[in-house]
Amino acid sequence: MRSRTPDRLCAEAVELARTAAEEAAHPGQVGDHVEVVADGDRVVTHYFRCLDPGYRGWRWAVTVARASRAKNVTLDETVLLPGPDALLAPEWVPWSERLRPGDLGPGDLLPTEADDLRLEPGWTGAEEPPPNSVVAPEGLSHELADLADVEDAEVAPGPPAAQPTAPARGSLTSLAEELGMRRARVLSRYGLHIAADRWDESHGAKTPMAQAAPASCVSCGFLIPIGGSLGQAFGICGNEFGAADGHVVSLSYGCGGHSEAAVMPKPPRPAPPVIDETVVDVLPMGDAARDSGAAAGDEDLGHA
Repeated sequence: MRSRTPDRLCAEAVELARTAAEEAAHPGQVGDHVEVVADGDRVVTHYFRCLDPGYRGWRWAVTVARASRAKNVTLDETVLLPGPDALLAPEWVPWSERLRPGDLGPGDLLPTEADDLRLEPGWTGAEEPPPNSVVAPEGLSHELADLADVEDAEVAPGPPAAQPTAPARGSLTSLAEELGMRRARVLSRYGLHIAADRWDESHGAKTPMAQAAPASCVSCGFLIPIGGSLGQAFGICGNEFGAADGHVVSLSYGCGGHSEAAVMPKPPRPAPPVIDETVVDVLPMGDAARDSGAAAGDEDLGHA
């Protein structure tokens, strides 16, 4: 059991501990003696203040000890340790936990773990789906199981060029490829749920934009439907002037760009010109027009 009372000879070896700290530190970086702590029988640690500006609150810890019935104190170790008010670096966090949406840039590669909970094996030609699949184990019919026996094709990870040759027409593999299901991995039920929660948080009914919207996206003409189970609750906004153009939005989301919220009236068109065809103006032609013009001139001169 460790003694709580520091050994007298070890506690008095302050200069020995200071000399060891000054040898380990840069010149002038060892400050005042702070305290002495008993680490065990005839083993104590002397703490000195660190004067380095980059290690504010840190302390030089020098441990000394002596053998049983010996009077000479010997040096054990010297180390720089943080104090109660030390300036410490943030706790290290793995890159996979530091990554945030939008951090991925051009040329960056984002690997996914082999056991990523967001993914599950895709179509591999097996008769039964994986345990965490959205399809129940008894979901495959006997007809589909019979078709699966026709061709047992494996799907390799990678682009379509890395896949095996085209499956035979009419097989279950060809049907899976036609439906876009012939992938090495697909979203699991957990992946679907967290994606739905994320989209609903950013473009859902509880957002300030949706709360102030005149109507929801379910009745908007700019909504682009999507397939799959998520299509029952989400779509894609196709209004270039909308608040979520190109984003997946909840059907209960909404904004001021709703197609039917405020229909712009047609601009007024001017009335067509009115032509009065009931009155005929008689205009003199030829010699009569010249005589009429000359007579009008003479009359004007006479008045003048």
